Amino acid sequence: IQKGDDITQIFLSNFKELEDGDIVVIAQKIISKQEGRVVELANVIPSILAVGIAAEYQKDSKLVEVILSESQRIVRMERGIIITETKHGFVCANSGVDESNLPLGFVAMLPQNPDKSASDFAQKILSKSDKKVAVLISDTFGRPFREGQTNCAIGVAGMDAIDNYEGR
Repeated sequence: IQKGDDITQIFLSNFKELEDGDIVVIAQKIISKQEGRVVELANVIPSILAVGIAAEYQKDSKLVEVILSESQRIVRMERGIIITETKHGFVCANSGVDESNLPLGFVAMLPQNPDKSASDFAQKILSKSDKKVAVLISDTFGRPFREGQTNCAIGVAGMDAIDNYEGR
């Protein structure tokens, strides 16, 4: 996936059995790439803070700069892991900045507005297929300081994200 690719057309050409009410889950990395939320680290100028943190945690200072630029605060740093609260309000390792499934020297950041991205994707599916679906944008979050991964919905459209079971 590249910036500007028609991911709706790519999706619809691979899923012919789509029905009203289906829930489509799409990986954050696809949305981030399509929206151009990819940075080449060679073009990043690290701040003094990023250089200091990188030296302490044996990380690339340019990567740390991107992590800091995507965060609103550092929650904790320990054992080489930087846990931040992102500008979206997610608490995760490295502000969700990810090097996987990208060319060497590039990183992807989370979509700027995952709910809007999910809504846009759902609307495009509706307009191209006449199918009304819910869309979840998922991201794999590590469990900081523990082993394992979990998938989280970082963006949602077409369904309630929370249901209140109080009194039921």
